[in-house]
Amino acid sequence: MGEGRVVVAGGVRIALYRTRAGEVFATQAECPHRGGPLADGLLGGRTVACPLHEYRFDLRDGAPLGNGCAALRTYPAVVDHRGHVQIEVKAGE
Repeated sequence: MGEGRVVVAGGVRIALYRTRAGEVFATQAECPHRGGPLADGLLGGRTVACPLHEYRFDLRDGAPLGNGCAALRTYPAVVDHRGHVQIEVKAGE
């Protein structure tokens, strides 16, 4: 726990995170600033810091924290009764 992974859902690369508290979040895989691999970023509670320039984002809504970067695209993610993560990706995303 407390880590990210890149997965592909609906043909879209997504960074999937499970926090130390067991919460699951999903965002676009690359930082909008310079394309950094967000799944490799440092998780802190409900935030992720891009490993390239340490830009931080709120995992709940993708909002940038203390930087002028664009917000991250987020995707609804839940853990089903079997322990599998389900991510909702709408057509055309």
